[in-house]
Amino acid sequence: MSTPHRVVVAPELAEPVGFAHAVVAAPGRTVYLGGQTAQGPDGAIRGSTILEQFDVAAGNVVAALKAAGGSPEHLVSLLVYVTDVPAYRSALRELGPLYRKHFGRHYPAIALFGVAELFDVEAKIELLGTAVVPT
Repeated sequence: MSTPHRVVVAPELAEPVGFAHAVVAAPGRTVYLGGQTAQGPDGAIRGSTILEQFDVAAGNVVAALKAAGGSPEHLVSLLVYVTDVPAYRSALRELGPLYRKHFGRHYPAIALFGVAELFDVEAKIELLGTAVVPT
């Protein structure tokens, strides 16, 4: 999946793996996505593991982005909030295929934040994205 945005690799930084150092957005409409957890259509959190919840939350991000007229390659930034950083870190190998299932091989600027809890007590992960849909 190619992106209309320019992904920047800073030569003096470590090689980025699974994220971009910086993204220069192409001209277009900016879409600010609300934080997406593993909430199903009924409002209940789906899944009990980081992997299960990431799969649902990533699908929710894509659904919200599509509703705004965009697609995954338009993401310029993705913030990942987790309640258990060690569990996320230990699941990285399994998270990769789930990431690619929803976002392809497009890696925007990504950051991971460990938080004490999320609004939904059962939620283990929340994804917050920003996209620029070319005009």
